[in-house]
Amino acid sequence: MLLLYQAMYLKKTKNQKKGKKFADETLSILILIIFFIVLLVEIFTPYLVYLIAPGFLDDSEKFNLAVEFTRITFPFLLFVSVSSFFSGILNSNNRFAAAAAAPIILNIVLILILIISYFFNLNFAKQLSYGVTLAGIIQLLFLMFFTKKYYKPSIEFKTKLSNKVKFFFKKLLPSVLSSGVTQVNILVGTIIASFQASAVSYLYYADRIYQINLAIAGIAIGTVSLPVLSKAFKQKNISKISNIQSRSIELSLLLSIPASLGLILASKEIVNALFGYGSFTIENVNMTSSALKYFGYGIPAFALIKILSNFFFARNNTKIPFYISTFIVLLNILISITFFNKIGFIIIPIATSISTWAGVMIYIYLLNNKNFLLLKNYLPKNILKITLSTILMSLLLMFALDYYSDYLDYTYKYKSIYLLIIVGFVASVYLISCYLTGVLKIRNFRIN
Repeated sequence: MLLLYQAMYLKKTKNQKKGKKFADETLSILILIIFFIVLLVEIFTPYLVYLIAPGFLDDSEKFNLAVEFTRITFPFLLFVSVSSFFSGILNSNNRFAAAAAAPIILNIVLILILIISYFFNLNFAKQLSYGVTLAGIIQLLFLMFFTKKYYKPSIEFKTKLSNKVKFFFKKLLPSVLSSGVTQVNILVGTIIASFQASAVSYLYYADRIYQINLAIAGIAIGTVSLPVLSKAFKQKNISKISNIQSRSIELSLLLSIPASLGLILASKEIVNALFGYGSFTIENVNMTSSALKYFGYGIPAFALIKILSNFFFARNNTKIPFYISTFIVLLNILISITFFNKIGFIIIPIATSISTWAGVMIYIYLLNNKNFLLLKNYLPKNILKITLSTILMSLLLMFALDYYSDYLDYTYKYKSIYLLIIVGFVASVYLISCYLTGVLKIRNFRIN
């Protein structure tokens, strides 16, 4: 959220000197705040772990490991937050590639550490924890390198902040919860799930899978569209506002609807192909796939919530998204706590999906009621085309999963290869169908 809001503010500041001054002040206060938070967490880590995973307290070994690994990984917050700042600088200059590629560094570092740990017989978990913080440092240096053309930081800690910076942080704070409502819901789920053995792990693995789509269908689209949408509001260009809103929703659904059906129909095969090896048993596969399936029902809502909140953020309205996000989190907590004892951890993905869909409905109602939802007439027709293409894809997927079921079995060595072939085939059919029906045209989504 920092990089979205910061990019929007820097877009408004045409004077380079004023823009640099604003960026310097923002960076200085950001470093100060995050450093203080990291320092507090490092000191009071056991209390934080108890708050996030109170169920771990019954197992002293698990609790102590959680404390140790939290202390090792938590400095990553400082580096990734400052990285987001530099990503905002790049976004404000319409440069998105480096910021989008930066998170790949974490994956590369973790893979290399796994390989090194394997060959040198090191503790995997501990080395991966160090790897997270190391990746944060490399990611920050990577973004600083690409940003130097547009901005060279001058860190200066002042006791008195400018009015613009004060206003920025005043608007930013409520938007943090608004933009990260899905992540907050997952945090709530983790706290509740910690009272059931292995439930936190099941949720984590399921979360890793569906977050891939969310990053593309929600976060990426929101990151690109918010600065442009904000500029269109400033120019009072109604036609451009309407086009950006419509295309953002359309592209989000174009990516999230097929992903949703795919996760619902093939959740077991996906988890099995990705994790069904070694100590990850069939029971682990079944539990994780159940969580993934119910997260799948919420995929379009998770993406839309990012897009719809932008329609308020672009108007400098952060209060309404904050209120809606608070409602979503409270509803999630209520559903999860009410039914957790009856059906276990599986209520957490169910509650997350239900509460997020409720939030989407509230967003649509309020946007429409305030005449903020300026959509083009072609949108309903294109959503119908997306739905029909998804149905075609789903039918082919069900047939393929049934036909190749023996090759997707837990015991089959090359199941991941067969799943990749199936996913590649049905995804290609879906994209071709969308192209032939006129939905998937690159020129449709150019917003510059």
